[in-house]
Amino acid sequence: MCADTVTAEQRSKLMARIKGKNTKPEMIVRSICHAMGLRFRLHRRDLPGTPDLVFPKHRLCLFVHGCFWHRHGCKYASTPKTRPEYWTQKFDTNASRDERCINKLKLMDWRVDVIWECELKDLNRIKERIQLLTTPPIKRA
Repeated sequence: MCADTVTAEQRSKLMARIKGKNTKPEMIVRSICHAMGLRFRLHRRDLPGTPDLVFPKHRLCLFVHGCFWHRHGCKYASTPKTRPEYWTQKFDTNASRDERCINKLKLMDWRVDVIWECELKDLNRIKERIQLLTTPPIKRA
């Protein structure tokens, strides 16, 4: 086990500064949606998992997940070398909670999508994806 380079008090202060709402990736997605003329609600606490963006008109919930905290599997999802057992359990709990909330939303007839932090490198692709998700299906006679 590696020794931590900061004291327990300093580590606590650092961890307390980590935001759960209005993160930079979330603000980027919100900006894209707003520029597209889409209207949405933020952090609806009456829905499982408190989705980051909710499009009631489209029955769509968007989560903007950080790769590290929600275990995307990309290069940003590393496990800290200090207390790996703790972190593994924490990440597993986060991932299972995410899965549970998404399943509950789907049972409630919501469509759900997750935008990962690392995907924000290609904003045009994110815009196209959101456009597809919010375009009503063509009704055939």
